[in-house]
Amino acid sequence: MNNTTGETKAELTYAVVFGTIMSIGFPLNAIAIWILLRHHSLKSPNVIFMLNLAISDLLLACSLPLKVYYHATGAWPLGYTTCIGVALMFNVNIYSSSIFITFISVDRLLAVVYPLRSRHIRTARNAVKAVILTWLLLIVIAILVCIEFGKHWKLYTESFCVKHQRNTITETTTESHMSDPSRIVQLILVLVLLVVNVVSTVLVSLTLRRNVKDLPEVNNRVNVMLLFVMSLIMFFVCFLPKTIGSFMKDELTYLKCIVATNCCLDPVLYYFSLDAFWKKKEERKP
Repeated sequence: MNNTTGETKAELTYAVVFGTIMSIGFPLNAIAIWILLRHHSLKSPNVIFMLNLAISDLLLACSLPLKVYYHATGAWPLGYTTCIGVALMFNVNIYSSSIFITFISVDRLLAVVYPLRSRHIRTARNAVKAVILTWLLLIVIAILVCIEFGKHWKLYTESFCVKHQRNTITETTTESHMSDPSRIVQLILVLVLLVVNVVSTVLVSLTLRRNVKDLPEVNNRVNVMLLFVMSLIMFFVCFLPKTIGSFMKDELTYLKCIVATNCCLDPVLYYFSLDAFWKKKEERKP
């Protein structure tokens, strides 16, 4: 009885956490998209990356109401297909957010460390190409995940993608879970992108030790460094624990709660990354 009561309280806690994240993340990212489209030029690579990051986070927030319902009621009435759809919207966000955050960091790295030599690289056309390739990659990953789920669907409950595997899973299936290609690819991708962000942070930090007057692309040294600090926090707190935790036999739900918070934290990047984020285009310096 105590165990049942404890599990019920835990599920209600998860419902409250996901509900809170949804109520904060959805309006923040919706407003961010509106501001980026209305007040900023899409000729800026940084704006293009942030717009796509906000879209990715908005998709994540859209998946949370169904998670709230499941954890609050313990029931999943929407069927297997919808369940997988929610899982994809939730899990693909780790790929998309980590990639777009890295694009933002690399763009700032080039602007600060190589302001003149990188002008032909930091163009809107190249940014659009990078975004298109990223979404194509995400579609391929989503297809591979669906195929992997389909191989073992008989061994799972309908709601496995929002909670955990059934206790009747065989040892062979557990080994397959541990060697799931999508999880391995996710771990490699997150680690590689983390290294890129760490290197970018170090190079920018060393460059900013010089006189800021020598760096025409830098208007606020503190904001620049806070952007990189926020990016690293996102990786170490949100993405890496969830990615490593996905290899556990029973993936912990609280890790999913933590990774979901990135949709609330990402809008902070927009403020640090763009000068005069709230100002209209005609109010900013040319």
